[in-house]
Amino acid sequence: MRLSSFPPALKALLAQFCGWGVVWLLGQFGLLPDGVWILAFSQAIAAIAVAAVLRSARWWLPIHLAFTPLAFATHAFGVPSGVWLTAFAVFALIYWSSYRTQAPLFLTNRQTACAMAGLLPPGPIEVLDVGCGIGSFLIAFARQRPDARLTGIENAPAPFALARLRAGPATTVIRGNFFARSWAGYDLVYAFLSPVPMPDVWEKARREMKPGSLFVSNSFGIPGVEPNRVIEVADRRRTRLLVFEIPASDC
Repeated sequence: MRLSSFPPALKALLAQFCGWGVVWLLGQFGLLPDGVWILAFSQAIAAIAVAAVLRSARWWLPIHLAFTPLAFATHAFGVPSGVWLTAFAVFALIYWSSYRTQAPLFLTNRQTACAMAGLLPPGPIEVLDVGCGIGSFLIAFARQRPDARLTGIENAPAPFALARLRAGPATTVIRGNFFARSWAGYDLVYAFLSPVPMPDVWEKARREMKPGSLFVSNSFGIPGVEPNRVIEVADRRRTRLLVFEIPASDC
């Protein structure tokens, strides 16, 4: 098994341990100047280097940069240990299994939902948002298409609870793993995830969605697959919506 294929959490742990190993070696050879903060930042930089070699997702790098210096800072300034526990609990409720899926919480803006409203002709439609977060897309799309029945799937407890509270009467929010739920019967499936799960997401879409229905990915493409259409959204982040039409089965 190649190191680059390790689970994200294991890569992070390995990077931290290797960072301390590098610092220890530098100290043994007298190459590390004195000073607590030099020690902390040297370990952080070494951890970043190891994480890069392991091909960790880019958003892990600032985490490695901040982790040890923040740990030293909380000790130096007498921050109660309960702060760490509270912060961990808050982030766990928000991001939950993001360390495994490498799909962090992204919020969809109103302009993006508006750009998608005309993808399907008028009439009753079934729309699914996989990894719906706090329900931003569901709420905005429902305003544009009152003829739509919407479903959102979210695994993280805090975003799920907020999406459930915000959902309108024509919107259903389900807590769970979107890979474990069927996508059959939906006219449009929307995803704003990350590059990592896209090959598996596309395979599921092709396997379960009906021919002619639409799968729309916000920003992240599918390796080796050209979208049928690309929508450039006139928003601040210059969002690109990649529209894939589900082909007919080869069988």
